[in-house]
Order: sequence, then structure tokens, then C-alpha cells
Amino acid sequence: MRIAMIGGGYVGLVSATCFAEFGLNVNVVETNPDRLNALKKGKIPIYEPGLDILVNNNIKANRLKFFDKIEEAIPECEAIFIAVGTPPRNGDGHADMTYVHQAALQIATHLKQYAVIVTKSTVPVGTSRRIAQIIRQKNPDLEFDVASNPEFLREGDAIKDCMNPDRVIIGIEKDKEDQGKKAQDVMIRLYQPLFQRETPILFTNLESAELAKYASNCFLAMKLSYVNELADLCEQVGGNIEDITKGMGLDPRIGKYFLQPGPGFGGSCFPKDTLALIRIAQEAGSPVRMIEMAAQANDARKTSMSGRIIQLCEGNVNNKTIAILGLTFKPDTDDMRESSSLPIIHRLVEEGAIIKAFDPIGNDKAKPLLPRSVQYCNSIQDAATDADALVILTEWNEFRSLSTNNLKSWMKQPLVIDLRNIYNPRVMKDQGIQYHSVGRPQK
Repeated sequence: MRIAMIGGGYVGLVSATCFAEFGLNVNVVETNPDRLNALKKGKIPIYEPGLDILVNNNIKANRLKFFDKIEEAIPECEAIFIAVGTPPRNGDGHADMTYVHQAALQIATHLKQYAVIVTKSTVPVGTSRRIAQIIRQKNPDLEFDVASNPEFLREGDAIKDCMNPDRVIIGIEKDKEDQGKKAQDVMIRLYQPLFQRETPILFTNLESAELAKYASNCFLAMKLSYVNELADLCEQVGGNIEDITKGMGLDPRIGKYFLQPGPGFGGSCFPKDTLALIRIAQEAGSPVRMIEMAAQANDARKTSMSGRIIQLCEGNVNNKTIAILGLTFKPDTDDMRESSSLPIIHRLVEEGAIIKAFDPIGNDKAKPLLPRSVQYCNSIQDAATDADALVILTEWNEFRSLSTNNLKSWMKQPLVIDLRNIYNPRVMKDQGIQYHSVGRPQK
């Protein structure tokens, strides 16, 4: 079976590689010349653990190929995935559908045989029908179906999520008798390895599939905003957020995931998808007020975290050296999009702080996004040396085993502000570290 993936970015590249690993022949279309040349040589322009090995293995097996023109990639393909970017549109938070619509027009221009046009990008409700409309207007004689197949990839765990997903959702058109059966057959063959593993695969209508991705991400974003506000309450009344979330997580109706407080959520999905769902709901006349409040709470969270750091530095960071550990929005990725480190560091620099930052992967991606005065370090020791305070912004594993004796010898004063709760407060206190975390008793 041969398929095409339009877009060689994060979602497109991971999805294409995993389909190739399943044994399919996959043609990837990437129009960025630098990215395309790198991919053809087996060089991965993004950081995702294990992806480089899979890409190179499937290139060698001749199952994964890269093209810059859609017309070269789609002949003989039974399914054509659209996996291009849908960034927030300037000014209003709507998803920008420019690249999706351009891909649909190119497919309509060059496709000569039946295929299922599958939307993999995260798109507003109604996009699949709009794609069908674009194709019919351009090529009214073409036989095709459309489908929506949203991705549920977690950065840092994308290979696992793609090869062993907890569910697959496929939306197809079923309004008329037998309509969609041909598309469903194609999608069943496409996902045959997962059917054999009895992975839950849910067929829905187009609108339900398009909405499912937004609904999932926004629900998780809401959990994070909730636990962050609960952590603030704990600090005021003497509760321990870790004990509370452990108790909550034991309830199977709630679950233990996404109940860890921090400096605010970021990344390529949650901020963008909350804004997009808010706009979709407003236009439909059915506002999602809980999601609106979660997004507002997250913005306020990032602002309050910079204020917290300043307060713990005796209310003044001017000419003080602040060591920052972690810049990416989460560990095991180089993604800086909407990372809480960005507004926090900008505020600290505005207040006169000297920033020394270290991230195991993200230093280079952070440089264009942060003030020029930020000093980028190659190790924890480089960042912590002569620092007045050390702030944990991302919970990389190598930060968890930090020696308190080393910290005390490196820093001007042993002040640690842990916004990810990776250390034990009692141990830190016993070791002579002035330690502050989130939502936990500090004494």
C-alpha cells in the first residue's frame, strides 16, 4: 500500500515514519529546501528520541521517500494525508488554514486516481467538508473521499504514541447509504497492524473527529490550569498539593495524569488549541467558558511565576545572577513554542537580572526568542556558578540528581526556586538549601 504525507514537520514526519515502519510505502512532501535536503540525507530537523533511527532504517528499506512536489508524490497513492501547519491566525486566535487549503488545491490539480484525502493536521470543525469543496470545484470529475484522522502525539513520546496508540479516531462521510464504505476500507487496511493488536479504533462522522483533538487537548489544559490554581490555594491554607493530587489520582474517574503543578502549560498544542476551540465555539454561538478561563488562568500563571521569583530574591533581581535550568516547554523535546520560560526570562531581564541558562537540548532554539543578554551555558555547573538563585523551569531528568554540596560550592548563596517540584523540600532544607517549590509546605 502506498500513501503520501503532505508536510514533513513534526506531525507529518513522525506519522510518515511510523506508517513506513508498519510496512507501507510512504512519500513525504516537504517544500522547505533546507528541511528537504536534510531529510533526504537522513538528518532530522527536529528532536524526538528514536526518530532518527527509524527514519534512516526506512529510507534504507526504500519505504520512506521525500519529495518537494505534490505531483511527484501522489501517483498510485490510496491515501493522501494533509499534515501541514495550522498556526494561530494573527490577531484572532483562529487556526490559519492557508497551508491546508493550498495542499487541497494542489491535490485536486494533480491527482489522477481515487484516493482518500485525510486531514492529519489539527483543524477547525468543517475543514474536511471545505477540503472536499475545494477539490470538487477544481476537479469535478475526480473520484475521492475525505477523512479526518487527528493525531494524538506527545512530544518526547511520539514514536510510542504513533506505534502503540491508546486510540485511533477516524472520521468519514456517512450521510448517504454506502457512502464512506470505500474510504473506511482504505483506512482499515492502512491501520491493519493496529487492528490486529486490538487497538481501540473509533469511526465517527467528520465533525466529531475534527472536534475530538481539540476536546482532548483542551480538557488536559483545563486540568493543568486547575491544579496550578489549587497549588496556589495550598500555599495559602497549608495544604500539600502532592498529597492532594495523589488522593485525586486514585479516583479512576479523575486519573493521575496532568495533575502536576508548574509554571504554566506551553508547547505546540495546548495554547494554540485552546484559543482555536474558544473561537470555534464563539462562532457557533456556544461558548466554552471553562476553556476560556483555563487559557486566562494559564497566561496569569506565567506572569505570576516571574513575580514569585523576584519576590523570593528579596523583591529585587537588579544585577543579580539567576541560573535557569530548562528552557523548553517540557523535557525530551527542543520545542520552545509558548514555553513558560519565555515570558519569565523576559520579565527578569526587564527587571535587571543577569540570566545564565542551561537546557540539555533547547539552547539553540531559545536564542532567537530570548533577550540578547541571556548567557547560554553548557552544563548545570556553568549556569549555577556565582548565581544568586537557581530556578528550575523544565524537569529534565539530569536535573533531578543534582548534588546539594555542589550547588552550595558553586552558588553565591544556595537559593533554589523549583517550579517543577522535582526535589524533596525536607532533604533540601536538611542540606542547608533555601528551597521554594509549588503548592507544598516550605518548612
